[in-house]
Amino acid sequence: MTYGELMISVLDAAPDPMAAPAIGWGVLGAGRIAGSFSAAVGTYTRSRVVAVGSRDAGRGREFADKHAPDAPVHGSYEALVDDPAVDAVYVATPHSHHRDHALLAIAAGKHVLVEKAFTRNAAEAVEVLDAARRAGVFVMEAMKTRHLPHVAAIRALVARGEIGDVVSVTGNYQVAFPYDETSRIFDPALAGGALLDIGVYPVAFAMDLLGVPDEVRATGFLTSTGVDAQSAIALRFGERAVASVTTSVQSPSPTSVTIGGTAGNIQIADHAFAPTGFVVEWADGGRKEFDGFVEDGKQYEAAEVARCIASGAVESARMTWQDTLDLMAVLDAARGQLGVVYPGE
Repeated sequence: MTYGELMISVLDAAPDPMAAPAIGWGVLGAGRIAGSFSAAVGTYTRSRVVAVGSRDAGRGREFADKHAPDAPVHGSYEALVDDPAVDAVYVATPHSHHRDHALLAIAAGKHVLVEKAFTRNAAEAVEVLDAARRAGVFVMEAMKTRHLPHVAAIRALVARGEIGDVVSVTGNYQVAFPYDETSRIFDPALAGGALLDIGVYPVAFAMDLLGVPDEVRATGFLTSTGVDAQSAIALRFGERAVASVTTSVQSPSPTSVTIGGTAGNIQIADHAFAPTGFVVEWADGGRKEFDGFVEDGKQYEAAEVARCIASGAVESARMTWQDTLDLMAVLDAARGQLGVVYPGE
């Protein structure tokens, strides 16, 4: 049986988000990412955003009017996590505040989805996961790529040995952000920089396929504020495979991934970390394109949370607590080599 016969549709590779149980979401932080999450939940799942938390009342009301018109707006995060209608809290504040806001939700007995990068560093991740373990609540890093249809299809292809042994992963995520020292991207007090904001995606993608690297080497340069502007990261996985990741906040580029195997390769030409398609090329000259485009994609991670909560699980098999700890350790190592230190670390 060929892969094309096995995978009739890439979209069938992941569970239908609309089939997941319904839960009530509380959104902590009313920014752009929270908006896309709320739109995806409201459009593509049976769950709903039932409360919004924002320390800016006007911004919170504007956010709710657009994404959850019936949801109350709480003027404090404490009030949000105490709302009895909230089953799970989506933490969408800057990286610098993920630990504190996750701990706040956990202390209130809420399940939590924390936007990537999970925390500033591995030590903070341990604090959050230890608290979740004691409280018996579900916690997951919002690494949406782990749940997307095209990633599930690629993992199935690799597991079948369709491209032989995977020996390399090359990932690129570069965006040109207007330079503003006060913005979240460039502010060390908010744990800014390319790596934690966007570079985390290709690093996590490589680790999803290859495991935990034995060696991390990073080079790059910093902005005038002291966060990473651009970097190249090399990962070695034993004597069998390598990964190369490039990330930048000052240069636009296709967001691409190439997976090299001993019998072929897989190419994602752009938008690699959103729901998309890919191309498989075999060593014998065969080639096949797979289409997997859908809007946004955050509905898949939201549905995973709902399924896990309904089953009584405290972690997802697709983004385990250990996965998060391993990823944070790699990011710590790379950031250390780049010379990025956040205030208070």
